[in-house]
Amino acid sequence: MFNFTALLGAQSESPASQSLLELDGGVKILVDVGWDISFNPEKLQALEKHVSTLSIVLLTHPTLDHLGAYAHCCKHIPLFSKVPVYATTPVINLGRSLLNDLYASSPLAASIIPSSALAESATESVASFLLSPPTYDEIASFFALINPLKYSQPHQPIPSPFSPSLAGLTITAYGAGHTLGGTIWHIQHGLESIVYAADWNQGRENLLSGAAWLSSTTGGAEIIEPLRRPTALVCSSKGVEKDTSLSRKKRDDTLISLIRETITQGGKVLIPTDSSARVLELAFILNQTWHENLDGPHADTYKNTMIYMASKSSSASVRYLQSMVEWVDDAVRGEAEAAMTKGKGQGRSVGMLDFTHVKQIERGSQLKRALSKSNPCVMLASDASLEWGFSRQVLQALATDPKNLVILTEKTSNIETASDTVGKSLWDAFRGQEGQISSQSGAKVVNVEGMKIDFRTASSEILDSDENALFQGYMARQRQMYSTVQDDSLVDATQTADLADDQASDSSDSEDEDDDAEHQGRALNLSAQLTQSNKRKVGLTDAELGINVLLRGKNVHDYDVRNKRGREKMFPFMAHRNRTDDFGDLIKPEDYLRAEERDDIDGVDMKARPKEVAAVGQKRRWDETAAASKNARILKVPNKRSKNGESSAPDDIDALIARATGQGENGDDGPNGVDGESENGDSDESDYEPEETAPDGPRKIVFTSESLMLNLKIAHVDFSGLHEMRDLQMLIPLIRPRKLILIAGEQSETQKLANECRQLLGDEGEGGATDVFSPLIGEVVDASVDTNAWTLKLSRELVKKLTWQNVKGLGIVALTGSLNVEAIESEKIKEGESAKKKLKLIKSEEPIEGKGVGMVKAAGDVVVMPVLDLLAAQDSTSTAQQHVTQPVHVGDLRLAALRQLVQSAGHTAEFRGEGTLLIDGAVVVRKSGSGRIEVEAGAGGLRLPQYRTKDNEGSFYAVRKLIYEGLAVVAGV
Repeated sequence: MFNFTALLGAQSESPASQSLLELDGGVKILVDVGWDISFNPEKLQALEKHVSTLSIVLLTHPTLDHLGAYAHCCKHIPLFSKVPVYATTPVINLGRSLLNDLYASSPLAASIIPSSALAESATESVASFLLSPPTYDEIASFFALINPLKYSQPHQPIPSPFSPSLAGLTITAYGAGHTLGGTIWHIQHGLESIVYAADWNQGRENLLSGAAWLSSTTGGAEIIEPLRRPTALVCSSKGVEKDTSLSRKKRDDTLISLIRETITQGGKVLIPTDSSARVLELAFILNQTWHENLDGPHADTYKNTMIYMASKSSSASVRYLQSMVEWVDDAVRGEAEAAMTKGKGQGRSVGMLDFTHVKQIERGSQLKRALSKSNPCVMLASDASLEWGFSRQVLQALATDPKNLVILTEKTSNIETASDTVGKSLWDAFRGQEGQISSQSGAKVVNVEGMKIDFRTASSEILDSDENALFQGYMARQRQMYSTVQDDSLVDATQTADLADDQASDSSDSEDEDDDAEHQGRALNLSAQLTQSNKRKVGLTDAELGINVLLRGKNVHDYDVRNKRGREKMFPFMAHRNRTDDFGDLIKPEDYLRAEERDDIDGVDMKARPKEVAAVGQKRRWDETAAASKNARILKVPNKRSKNGESSAPDDIDALIARATGQGENGDDGPNGVDGESENGDSDESDYEPEETAPDGPRKIVFTSESLMLNLKIAHVDFSGLHEMRDLQMLIPLIRPRKLILIAGEQSETQKLANECRQLLGDEGEGGATDVFSPLIGEVVDASVDTNAWTLKLSRELVKKLTWQNVKGLGIVALTGSLNVEAIESEKIKEGESAKKKLKLIKSEEPIEGKGVGMVKAAGDVVVMPVLDLLAAQDSTSTAQQHVTQPVHVGDLRLAALRQLVQSAGHTAEFRGEGTLLIDGAVVVRKSGSGRIEVEAGAGGLRLPQYRTKDNEGSFYAVRKLIYEGLAVVAGV
């Protein structure tokens, strides 16, 4: 069984992608946790309904469309963080960099709470409250949970705690192009072979390799065997309606020509793109161009132009790229490894992945200073939608100069928002106006002088008292709902301590029968379900807290227990449970640091938290001493910038933080910064800014409408890195899927590709035409393989004669027998009848519902099971000969391994062409694309030596023997 459901990204303008795959045995696989720039939590409701039944989650690309909602789901959807997640290492690292930039740049990314969920009496005038966004540390912890995989590495995943067994499930990642570490997933489960390919690119790029569809052993003429002839192919239809298709070299030349033409005139160039995926390809091209042209005819132009990579995680993205050399294209990897090898003995060598000409910008002050310079520059800024990140700020700064140019690298869709996005407005302006053809690049350039665009700017503010009460009520209801979903083992660490006292008291109450009646229906009581710390937050009184006021209340030292019953009469006790794992009690590594590993300031350990001094009358812990107050006074270090705006002299803490953020001793940002001395010789002062602290308390979103007059030029060069219609027309007939499911595209794109595929696959395949599905969001598609499975038993005599052979960890045997029927008693045997009584076979049979395929029910409640037994002895010899299974060879033989075996045996062996091995100049071994081995003997290949021994045979016979030894010969019984 295989059912497919598109939760997001099916015949929709939203590029977000979420797909649910349901397999036999209740196995559910979620592929991608995408989101779009609307950050609407209502789009995640369909996903939330399936979280408690998910087995695993697979991620394909480190983009907003494929994992934008991952951190949100881990933080705000119960049980989601308990589901095992699998992705490649670049997807993990670059995805983390993307979400760090997203939540640091856009307050809207925290997502707005629907007004209908705030209160029953909520009206349209209710403010737009924001959920608490995940912090930097939380994002790091969420991505640390993802299990990394390598390409072509079959893996048997571990199921979630609430998932059925995944026995027989194998997942394998293959290269998809488009992004670094982008993945085509192959999912094998029983008879189902599913290939999930979303947003792949067949063409090889400068930094990235193409999708791994074609086999190198056949010269790219056939699909690799694991991806060939799947039972279902899930493919994206995005990008099939491209107007023009440029080769990689023509595309790169067009981009460079547009940039050179603009900077020669003294203008600035803005290229809006993402934070950590496609921006690496653009930065790589620009860095190489600047490196190659510093001594050319345009050397002065390139020397006076700076390249900036502007996002709040740009340094991390570049650092991750340099640490993942094995994932880039072979040519780039070879050059990078050569540079590293050369740099070991002769100092650091500059390689292709060292972006020496690309400066990273991560702060607003750096961006303003870079844009204020009169020199031309090229700005790679996030995001491509111009709705968040630095790209909109750059556009506002460049809008008034007609010499400036905006280069759009991909089509921008219109998401369901109150107004068109800035990126969509620029795209419509480029598509809807007649432009001039550039004389140098040959590309269309549109002048939008006098064009006015309207957009919204989102900012966050603190809630007032009334709004805070409404917000806390919503959070209380959410906690009450989640507490019924999570059991004790699945509650997160922040709630475990608060729930411990309730759990301890519940166990004591269970021993008192009188108290059981009193606490009936306690799960429906809000005050009993809320954790004690959260009760105080929502403003519950001391009476509602009950006996726990001694722990939660301030300056409360007595409680009246007269006329109380059960837990209200006993002093509250919080049981502290020791956390253990398979190796014993958990330890904290920071407790065992050496003295030189600790961060000391004036002799005080920074790892030690300063303790507050208890005031007179307040409770105090037993281990608190007066030394805590002394430590607290020592640790009070003045901030670099005081409240009145006056800056104080840098202290040791500032120096440590500056070094940690990559700044030099003089306040510069190092080789990749923009504040130090540039190549032109100008030097800027340090703009060190401490990290902005997260606002305390809940926030609300406030939108302000703005307008911008444009007086610049717009061009488009396709750098989306997606497959085209001709790629699909070439590959889909070679893949030959039994079922084809199209996702991730607009309605027109999906319908166009579906019609084309029906024509291509109409007469293809075994058993008729291939079924092509184009589902809508939420539509369930039954794409199960058309097979029949039967259950039977093996007789004892037959089992004794089986000879199993081990082939790559699997036991294989071929057998021949006669199928008989054996009757066994059902559960409805009448009383008094013996369960061991032999029952005669009754010919009148009917299928049994719910008893499994291959079992039938006869009269008298008798279950009949087919049995495979040895052939009857009275069968004639001729009849027996017809049923004997001929020996077959099972396994796969690699020519490289055969070459080593032949050479070790004293023969000569060399490769002659693709898939051809020549041995002793007389025997040729060929391996076809289907895996068939062919051995041909030339002149002298069959000649036997004069004195033939056990180990002395001719070349042909020796090669045939080695091939047989590498395969399992399965003979019939």
